[in-house]
Amino acid sequence: MQRAVPRYRSPPAVSSIFVSSILSNIVVVLHKPQDPINIGATVRAMKNMGVQTLRLVQPCPYDPWRIEGVAHGTRDVVANVRHFDTLEAAVADCVFVAAFAGKRRAAKWPTAAPREAADRLLSASADGPVAVVFGQEDHGLSGESLDKAGLVVMIPTTEHASLNLAQAVLVALYELHLAAGDATRVLAPPKREAPPAPHEEWERFFADAARTLAALDFFKTRSEEMVMRSVRSLAARAAPDERELKMMRSMCIEVLRTIERVRNDALRKRD
Repeated sequence: MQRAVPRYRSPPAVSSIFVSSILSNIVVVLHKPQDPINIGATVRAMKNMGVQTLRLVQPCPYDPWRIEGVAHGTRDVVANVRHFDTLEAAVADCVFVAAFAGKRRAAKWPTAAPREAADRLLSASADGPVAVVFGQEDHGLSGESLDKAGLVVMIPTTEHASLNLAQAVLVALYELHLAAGDATRVLAPPKREAPPAPHEEWERFFADAARTLAALDFFKTRSEEMVMRSVRSLAARAAPDERELKMMRSMCIEVLRTIERVRNDALRKRD
């Protein structure tokens, strides 16, 4: 039986829009979560990875205001949390159920790692909601709960297999996010775009680099030709734009000026 979400006064509106994607049919189900912090961290992971739907089965008492305090900017996810009395009710409308377990059980359920499971879950989500189910913090999912799953997913770890609940959710949703090609975050371009450096600017840089190394007596025990060939090769692999190349040249010039200043100061002290 579905239970009502706790009512609370909404804070001032914040723009928060999910980009429509195949991940819209992914449903996160937490079975008897015991710590409100893990509920908040799960909400944050869902927002990070573009998953909207959270269902809680017999959760511990929690304050939605505090959840949003832990996971800033997630009011849209928190407002749509649904509560259920049983796991069976929480996944009743799902066309596929994957349960996450930390250790193997006696029964031979089909198993997969999160990366292997992601494609199967996304494929199933084309036909309707797909549930990814996580157990309570201390004991995980019972055998009876695992019976309701079509796939048991196990996160590869060391011998220390116990993961924090919200960490397990993040690992699962990260793999789904990647498999869905759902990188909805658009990175801003560099603040200052610069064109490629022209050939003459490259040659000015190499000339000043050679002058600087000579002033430092770097060529005293090394072949200038071989060193400068390596500098050219290194700079070519780095592929700086015009602004970056001019900055590198300015660094060389400043070294030369500093050397000249130190020498002049030394001469004045002698006089």
